[in-house]
Amino acid sequence: MASVGDDIAIDPVERAIERMRAIYRNWTRETTVAQMRSDWDAAFAGCSVPVTCQPVSAGGVGGEWIVPANASRDKAILYFHGGGFRIGSVASHRDLIARIADASGCRVLAIDYRLAPEHRFPAALDDALIAYRYLRDRGLRAADIAFVGDSAGGNLVLAAMLAARERGWPLPAAGALMSPWTDLAATGASYESRAEADPIHQRAMILALAKNYLGKDGDPRDPLASPLYADLAGLPPLLVQAGDRETVRDDAVGLAARAEAVGVAVELEVWDGMIHVFQLFPEIPQAREAIASLAKFLRNHLHIGQERAPQ
Repeated sequence: MASVGDDIAIDPVERAIERMRAIYRNWTRETTVAQMRSDWDAAFAGCSVPVTCQPVSAGGVGGEWIVPANASRDKAILYFHGGGFRIGSVASHRDLIARIADASGCRVLAIDYRLAPEHRFPAALDDALIAYRYLRDRGLRAADIAFVGDSAGGNLVLAAMLAARERGWPLPAAGALMSPWTDLAATGASYESRAEADPIHQRAMILALAKNYLGKDGDPRDPLASPLYADLAGLPPLLVQAGDRETVRDDAVGLAARAEAVGVAVELEVWDGMIHVFQLFPEIPQAREAIASLAKFLRNHLHIGQERAPQ
């Protein structure tokens, strides 16, 4: 890293942190949720890779097909964006989603699930299930679909799998989670041990977002709201990525441990020096490495670029 005063280079992680702080410092108690969402979308707008973007109504849930060149039409990734169930959208995550689509060679259906506080739990989960059913109703087999999500979207990856299992639906081929928020009670030791290292996501903020999502009487240990507390047996293979300096680190580490304990095939990657959903920032070299790892995982489980045995 360049020394202080060197104009040639600034640490890309610190640059990413400053991008987020520039948004947060403009928000006050008077800032509306609508303004927060607009600010977040504007801050992360754009798309750095060549993909085709097509708006879609997925069973009544708004979304977008994000498709790289030469992607097969018989496979799909279903993507759930992050934002604490309060902000975030396909627009704010389009570049991240496009980089995943491009790296994996797979088209992505990204949805704008309903957000809190207007639509509390389980509205977002209901929309996730509607989108999954939409893909299957259009002829895609569950074995040719993977779920991917970041932060709150990582929560939805798991919750949608659990809810599909309850309904007796076939489960997707795999799930990939970036900095998943799996414990709305925020009990992990990393909420304290990483408090100084994490520039944004402190426990008080996490608990406030949880209350916003669940309502004042909601149960933060409901397994469909906090998949860390769920029986994970029978879930498909999972890839879990997290940054070592994020307070939500133990949401990922604990989830991976619980999944492994009940026989789920799980890969855990904890990236040194990385922040919450560092993959969102293409200027961070480790973000590119993490997406390459995630794409390899998806290609393996969706059999992209491989001859598939008859079933």
